[in-house]
Amino acid sequence: MDMSVKIAGVEFKNPVMEASGTFGSGVEYSEFVDLNKLGAVVTKGVANVPWPGNPTPRIAETYGGMINAIGLQNPGIDVFIKRDIPFLRQYDTRIIVNVCGRTTEDYIDVVERLGDEPVDMLEINISCPNVKEGGIAFGQDPKAVEAITKAVKAHAKQPIIMKLSPNVTDITVMAKAAQAGGTDAISLINTLTGMKIDIHKRAFALANKTGGLSGPAIKPVALRMVYQTAQAVQVPIIGMGGIMNGEDALEFILAGASAVAIGTANFHNPYATVETVEGIRSYMERYGIDDISQLIGAVR
Repeated sequence: MDMSVKIAGVEFKNPVMEASGTFGSGVEYSEFVDLNKLGAVVTKGVANVPWPGNPTPRIAETYGGMINAIGLQNPGIDVFIKRDIPFLRQYDTRIIVNVCGRTTEDYIDVVERLGDEPVDMLEINISCPNVKEGGIAFGQDPKAVEAITKAVKAHAKQPIIMKLSPNVTDITVMAKAAQAGGTDAISLINTLTGMKIDIHKRAFALANKTGGLSGPAIKPVALRMVYQTAQAVQVPIIGMGGIMNGEDALEFILAGASAVAIGTANFHNPYATVETVEGIRSYMERYGIDDISQLIGAVR
């Protein structure tokens, strides 16, 4: 049985990885999960300088998921290269680095620093607010999506994955813009903008007022967007958004995703990723599927 998938020339032993920001850079979860069993480890967002993140409180539970406004807190590229890459290199898994920035130059700075590092792919988080454009996220304007994709691609030595925001009118417009900019792959969806109010304190549950909604509550939206995107572009897709187990993952694969990422599930079940790998394997055995490529985009 062949569970391997190839994305932009990079081969993954299976299509399961975790979503950026839900797994640290693998250090904490390595106590629970054999990272060798994952197709890839996707790191937390890495910026060119340390980011402190947003003020607390910045996480709130909600029906079927959670809302977060962490603000991409991270120690910056210097610490990442010195500490996290050597740790991940111990394992037989692909390394995908999530890159964030506030200007195009910020992204390019990180991408260039990673050029000679032993990492396999770069996931470009374009949900970051574009400081030069008054705080509008790069991912909410197709011209900005195409421009930043082109700029990053021109400086990247590794294949790039553009991570798309669902907080747009038409996801296919953004996906086509990323493809036009030369991206090697697309990942979607990032979190949906949400809010929670504490009625007893009569105050917002998050200091930031709004945050990113993730978890099972967003899965039907994510699945629809992955399907639409698979019909609209020719680049591989990494699907994510509320995946909890193998059955959820298979829905995304059947909708057209070449790989899947598991996020919020990791917080209440540290074994969610490896259990998803086993769930897909069991399904393939049950239905006599000998190559996972037979399932990718099988539902049209």
